[in-house]
Amino acid sequence: MATAEQVKALLKSYGEGNGEHFASVALQIAADAARGGKGQLAQQLRDLVDDIKRKHAAGKVGGAVPIARPTGELAAILVASYPQTRLSEMVLSRETGAALQRVLHEYRSQSRLREHGYSARRKLLLVGPPGCGKTMTASALAGELKFPLFSVQLHGLITKFMGETAAKLRMIFDAMAETQGVYFFDEFDAIGTDRGAKNDVGEIRRVLNSFLQFLEQDDSDSIVIAATNYDAMLDEALFRRFDDVIRYGRPDSEQTTALIRNRLRIFLGPRPVWKKIHEAAEGLSHAEIARACDDAAKDCILNERDQVKSQSLIAMLQDRRRIERTSNAAISQDAST
Repeated sequence: MATAEQVKALLKSYGEGNGEHFASVALQIAADAARGGKGQLAQQLRDLVDDIKRKHAAGKVGGAVPIARPTGELAAILVASYPQTRLSEMVLSRETGAALQRVLHEYRSQSRLREHGYSARRKLLLVGPPGCGKTMTASALAGELKFPLFSVQLHGLITKFMGETAAKLRMIFDAMAETQGVYFFDEFDAIGTDRGAKNDVGEIRRVLNSFLQFLEQDDSDSIVIAATNYDAMLDEALFRRFDDVIRYGRPDSEQTTALIRNRLRIFLGPRPVWKKIHEAAEGLSHAEIARACDDAAKDCILNERDQVKSQSLIAMLQDRRRIERTSNAAISQDAST
């Protein structure tokens, strides 16, 4: 029978999602059983391990086999994390929330879809202004599916040497097939720029062509997410390669109320002046409203008050608007010079 150390190793590898180590320990137990004269048990264990490996290769076993950190050249391109975020923690429009729930439902039912010749939605393009939940969506999908999140580092991906970026892209798509997870390309317009643009650079055009080819050929069980703030800059061919394009916008009054209630919780007073709060929050992103709520809560704590007054929250929201206007003006000035 299995020793105490082998049982602990099995449990540890299962908890870490390390399928290779799990199978290795199981085969050690089978070998020990064979040496102990339990040949039938040993063969049954080996058969079970082989069956698990076959199912995993065919994509019929759920769950990821995470890697603690990418190694070799991948270490400069991918950053791994293991989010606990859930979609229920996000404040989204009904349309965006429904689209993401559909992705989860299809992915969790992919074996049924495959039986009828269909595939689940797993190649997603997220479009919308900064701070409206695109990055958090990648974390939430990874958290919901208990997958590792692999964030692509553009500074490590894009190089000045001809062909090197495309080769690194190839490595990422190979990793998708080997390690199931959510692969996130943020600021995707850096490589997805319209190939017909006047300022187009030949190497970037080749990189985009490679990405389109790899994305179309990819039949792994990983989820691929690209996010951009500037969908007008993207090449039209990209929209056809993704299974779904999910759009994000700035929060309306209903979403603003939900976000503030979630963020402030016990600090929010019993009778907020919602009309004035909504006026102060109009045009701000989810992230900016969240920061204003945090600032109001910290101000409440430091001044030894039990609740955030509406006027204090309004002042913090107005301060975020001022900061955003200053930032946008600086960006416009840089673009004109």
